[in-house]
Amino acid sequence: MSRMTNWIDALTATAKINPDEYSLKVSPNRFKSLGYAVAGWLFMLRWQKNTRLQAVATIAVMGFAVWLQIDLISLALLVLTITIVWMAEFLNAAVEACVNLSTSEYHPMAKVGKDVASAAVLLSVVAAVVIGGLLLLPPLLQKIGWA
Repeated sequence: MSRMTNWIDALTATAKINPDEYSLKVSPNRFKSLGYAVAGWLFMLRWQKNTRLQAVATIAVMGFAVWLQIDLISLALLVLTITIVWMAEFLNAAVEACVNLSTSEYHPMAKVGKDVASAAVLLSVVAAVVIGGLLLLPPLLQKIGWA
């Protein structure tokens, strides 16, 4: 029974941690929480050049999709795919900020953390290009009369 208890304790240990005991600031106000999220997005647009490129690409792809008059399911898949790329970029920036906060010296594991987070962005972008092609190429070929 001791082994089972240890296993259950290991599974539930994280859930027992009260974040209020370790956080400098926890907002009980949902509007303030929304404000923090918007502030994070504005930070990304100001300081992360890739995010500005993503904003332009997002507008261009969505405009192209509307021009092609793709169906609602394809549009929803496109929105989901674009959102995943944005989320990967945001999480990459968060990992980089945490690593930079933890050390100002070169450390191989800091490099691993940053490189792996960056790889997640690359993976999401490659998937987005493939999905975008699958969703947008057939309607484009029809629109220009090649299909």
